[in-house]
Amino acid sequence: MEMQSLKELYLEELKDLYSAEKQLVKALPKMAKNATNPELKQAFTDHLQETEGHVERLDQIFEMLGESSPRKKCKGMEGLIEEAKELLEEDASEEVLDAGLISKAQHVEHYEIAGYGTVRTYAQHLGLEDQAALLQQTLDEEGNANELLTQIAESSVNAEAEQPEEEEETTSRRGDRQVSRSVFSEGTRSRSSSRAGRGGRGGSRSTSRSTSRASSRSR
Repeated sequence: MEMQSLKELYLEELKDLYSAEKQLVKALPKMAKNATNPELKQAFTDHLQETEGHVERLDQIFEMLGESSPRKKCKGMEGLIEEAKELLEEDASEEVLDAGLISKAQHVEHYEIAGYGTVRTYAQHLGLEDQAALLQQTLDEEGNANELLTQIAESSVNAEAEQPEEEEETTSRRGDRQVSRSVFSEGTRSRSSSRAGRGGRGGSRSTSRSTSRASSRSR
């Protein structure tokens, strides 16, 4: 498409964001379904509602511009969502999957933050202050969503993703110690039995000598 002005570029960028948001509306329920951390699951669910609001704001802006809802396909968001799908196909533990979902979601948020920051600035430059205000609202929500994902990752998810490996190592060390204690106990019992056996034979000899001396005195 030929573009000769900033306004035309602005419109194309808005169309790209519209497609991105529509794709994300379909992807977020799947991400929420596959997340196991309660905070993360809730974050995806809440952001789905926000994303639906982002679509409505863009519809409002297109109406202000006298444009119909676009049918353009955002290839950037398509690629990011495809990467998230590939993650879900991996043989990963629940904890590691949660950490991976946060990573993929933050890739999406950074993509959208860059896009909304750009069109907001275009709108300001073009004197479209009402549209700039709407875009700023969405930009703020995208930023907040990204910060929340960081908090969830740092407060719980990343540590939980480490835990299974640590537990496995701990269990292995405990098993080694149990084997060592078992071997040690077996050795102790063996030595004790050996000493008891020697003591038993010595007692027999002592009893025999005592009986012999008693017989001599009797005679």
